[in-house]
Amino acid sequence: MNQNPPNPNSNPNSYPNYWGTTPEEEYYTQQGIKCTKSFYTTPTTNQTLFTRSWVPLSNNNNNPPRGIICMVHGYGNDISWTFQGTPIYLAQNGFACFALDLPGHGKSDGLKAFVPNVDHVVSDCISYFNSIMDDHNYVNLPCFLFGESMGGAICLLISLKVTECLGNRYKGAILIAPMCRISDNVRPKWPIPEILTMVGKIMPKLAIVPTPDLLDKSVKVPEKKAIAVLNPLRYNGKPRLGTVIELLRVTDYLTAKLKDVSIPFVVLHGSADGVTDPNVSRELYEEARSEDKTIKIYEGMLHSLLFGETDENVALVRNDILGWLTERCS
Repeated sequence: MNQNPPNPNSNPNSYPNYWGTTPEEEYYTQQGIKCTKSFYTTPTTNQTLFTRSWVPLSNNNNNPPRGIICMVHGYGNDISWTFQGTPIYLAQNGFACFALDLPGHGKSDGLKAFVPNVDHVVSDCISYFNSIMDDHNYVNLPCFLFGESMGGAICLLISLKVTECLGNRYKGAILIAPMCRISDNVRPKWPIPEILTMVGKIMPKLAIVPTPDLLDKSVKVPEKKAIAVLNPLRYNGKPRLGTVIELLRVTDYLTAKLKDVSIPFVVLHGSADGVTDPNVSRELYEEARSEDKTIKIYEGMLHSLLFGETDENVALVRNDILGWLTERCS
């Protein structure tokens, strides 16, 4: 992707986009894609969520996209900053990509970084993605899930719920360092979880959970870390009690449900990831009953595979994702 990153020592307000000062619409046109923004009101919680799409400029009835990719970002992130690099790349290669800011993230409704009920988030994502798949422009195209970190866990939960109710509506899932278990490097040590759980029942919105800086553990390249810090929508506070309690619950649930995963998937993880555990991705690959499953463990890479690594490493991971998609859209 042709990218002119901002000077991390400059005023963030003078860089409205993570690629620099190029106007947004002009930038997308330069990349050969179209990006649209909208809002979606969820039927579960009646919240208003910010959404984006990235589609090839050549998209029309005679030249439809190769497939649809329904994308879910990670904890504390959003779809308007560095997350965009991947859907832009995939749209350049013929895929229509759709994503939403999760509740409490980005431009969506909700207290910042407060995720008290992941089950509601899963229902909201299913509802929004169904609205895309039911659109007459995309109704017969293969559809894939894509999730990074917490988003990877949400994609697995979506697949489990959709398979149980409707059969496999998705052709596959791309799971980037999925949060099936929180790494012991960032998981609070005993007895802190027990104490926090008791306090969290009374004050779930309290942002006091002691954890290391996730950016330091996620992003390898210093210049890219500085760019990530410039994100005006990034959550910089400590995790909220209710969010941590819920993520611990969900990751424990997912660890016990790995054997029930049946969706075709590729799981990609850095061997040096200190945020989510690559060993659990190995367990997912071994235990899932999916007939079509692939694992990629990248030696020495950290948590942020699609932004925080060197450009060469990011290109490697992107190419692996595109190759996996291409094989399933032939």
